[in-house]
Amino acid sequence: MHKQIKNTQKFKNMNTMNTFKKTILVSSLLLTLGFSYSFAAPTTAPASKDEVTGEVKASFKKEFKNAEVINWDVSSKFTKVTFRMNDMVLFAFFSDNGQLLAVTRNIRSNQLPMNLMMSLKKNYSDYWITDLFEINGDDQNCYYVTLETADTKLVMRSIDNEKWEIYENIAKK
Repeated sequence: MHKQIKNTQKFKNMNTMNTFKKTILVSSLLLTLGFSYSFAAPTTAPASKDEVTGEVKASFKKEFKNAEVINWDVSSKFTKVTFRMNDMVLFAFFSDNGQLLAVTRNIRSNQLPMNLMMSLKKNYSDYWITDLFEINGDDQNCYYVTLETADTKLVMRSIDNEKWEIYENIAKK
């Protein structure tokens, strides 16, 4: 009798483990499916319910003749166009009347001007870079970098491509 109870408990434990494994497997499958859809190729349709104005489309075509549009994102303040040109992904920002406000691109730290890169290495060696981009607009070129530690997040921008200034300092919770 005692052996039969042990076998019954062992069978219940095995069923519980199998159910647990199935739950993990199904959860993993759903997570993988969700990630797959999140990285699917974006459409060229507007990303919001607002339509891209004709002025913005015409201005974009004029400024970036051979570009391939990846995504349009219309907000109340501007339209952001994500596009590919010369094997680079770029982001252009337009006002509602089609005026080009700025163009940005993500870059690597080794693409910074030498003095800016050396300044980061010298003064912020305890931080890691989580975001770095170049922005061109109003006949100016500058860089923004996000640096983080376990406790702090700094957003910095370049001044005249010579030095960094703190644009935003955020304490992590």
